[in-house]
Amino acid sequence: MILTLRALGVGDLATATPALRALRTHHPDHEVTLAAPGWLAPLVELIGGIDHHLHTPGLDPLTWTGPPPDIAVNLHGRGPQSHRMLATTRPRRLLAYTNPDAGHHDGPAWRDHDHEIDRWCHLLTWYDIPTDRTNLELRRPTPDGIPTGVSIVHPGAKAAQRRWPPARFARVARELTGRGHRVVVTGSRAERPIAAAVARLAGLPDDAVLAGETDLGDLAALVAYARLVVSGDTGIGHLATAYRTPSVLLFGPVAPAQWGPPADRPWHQALWAGPQARTAADDAAPHPALAALDVPQVLAAVDRVQRHRPALLPHGRRIRPGEAVVNGPLATGR
Repeated sequence: MILTLRALGVGDLATATPALRALRTHHPDHEVTLAAPGWLAPLVELIGGIDHHLHTPGLDPLTWTGPPPDIAVNLHGRGPQSHRMLATTRPRRLLAYTNPDAGHHDGPAWRDHDHEIDRWCHLLTWYDIPTDRTNLELRRPTPDGIPTGVSIVHPGAKAAQRRWPPARFARVARELTGRGHRVVVTGSRAERPIAAAVARLAGLPDDAVLAGETDLGDLAALVAYARLVVSGDTGIGHLATAYRTPSVLLFGPVAPAQWGPPADRPWHQALWAGPQARTAADDAAPHPALAALDVPQVLAAVDRVQRHRPALLPHGRRIRPGEAVVNGPLATGR
């Protein structure tokens, strides 16, 4: 049995996909259990190769009742709390970043500026487990009841400093509508007021507001068959990467070099105004690096990703690198 820990959010789990698949490939005879929040279950299914999902809301004590795992893998952080959490299961071997405070002297040293994908690939490579950082694609769900070919504007983010002003999102949405896009506004239930404000300012109909009406599986399907995603630095951006859906992602306090899409994909554009210090201790305001981005920059990025969007195969599946088009792109207006 292999027990892995990644008790965080959507983007966190998506960026750990190459590491999780490397474990599955390297240990084909082991069952793999992932300790992660229960609401991430649809994403766990889309990653595949995970035999059991242990509901773990955070770094609370694990509800582990099985025998000691053969291997425990800390894909959560540098420790010591996450190291100690896994140690309670008495694994025969712990794969983790070195942390003397947790009594773990094995493993590589933590590197602050690694891209989040590379961080976990580096960990496994140190333990002689080959990884492929490009192995990011998720299974494509069936779009039952989900609108396809839409352009998604996602104005929310967990932290206020990562939220671009709603009025600017609305201007982008209005312009996209004028260009013939069918725009929908997504977000969590808590973000529905922001989404509704964006839709109202953009002149969108009420049914364009999907915030609070989609679970994670629905959101994944929406992104998988979307024409475009425009978002702040949130999990939906990582879903767009996983489905090769054209995206324009706005970054603020954290650089795209650490959390952005692959740099070699021109259909994903990460916008960042560079490192800028906060001028006031106002946690409710957008970070200066995010506030520096304007609407014309975002629309110009939309033009770039639309020019480079991947071709589509029948049934909406995007072409994988090196794969030939047999029947030509699907004419869906995307």
